[in-house]
Amino acid sequence: MGPGGPFGPGGPFGPGGPMGRGPFGPRGHFGRGRARRGDVRTAILQLLSEEPRNGYQIISTLNERSGGAWRPSPGAVYPALNQLEDEGLIEVFDNEGSRAFRLTSAGREAPEVHADTAKVWDDWADEGSARVDAGAMWRTFGEMSMALKPIMMSGDPEIVTKAQAILADTKRALYGLLASAPGEETTTAE
Repeated sequence: MGPGGPFGPGGPFGPGGPMGRGPFGPRGHFGRGRARRGDVRTAILQLLSEEPRNGYQIISTLNERSGGAWRPSPGAVYPALNQLEDEGLIEVFDNEGSRAFRLTSAGREAPEVHADTAKVWDDWADEGSARVDAGAMWRTFGEMSMALKPIMMSGDPEIVTKAQAILADTKRALYGLLASAPGEETTTAE
């Protein structure tokens, strides 16, 4: 599919499209985990402006401060650290036997450190909003799909029909959660 397709700019799933933002977009409830370009870099500089940290501490702190909504991967953090070191904004030092990073004088002057805007992790964890562990939800969904596999492989039409009924009840219960008022009891599938 080319740039004019559904995933290209202006397409329904591309930048500017209805599914490109909102709950399935980069900052939506289901799309969290994809940072905007520069978010990791900015977050590293902001964290190191507080105190020196190693890569693991950077990842853990971002996860904690975003309420579990953002946990950048080592594959995103370590290349960003290398780039910041190459630019002379941070330096590596021996912190009691472990490799840690701190800002250089040039890093302390970086615009990302002095931005009047909110910290990057605040975008991921709105003040007062409930913290949602989307990863746990998707793991549960994956486990459920694994439970369905032996049911389908059994070839028993009665078991498959019962499983379909359970899934239909579960789907209705999930939509019921959205339809009910906050704090209102809903019936769940059993």
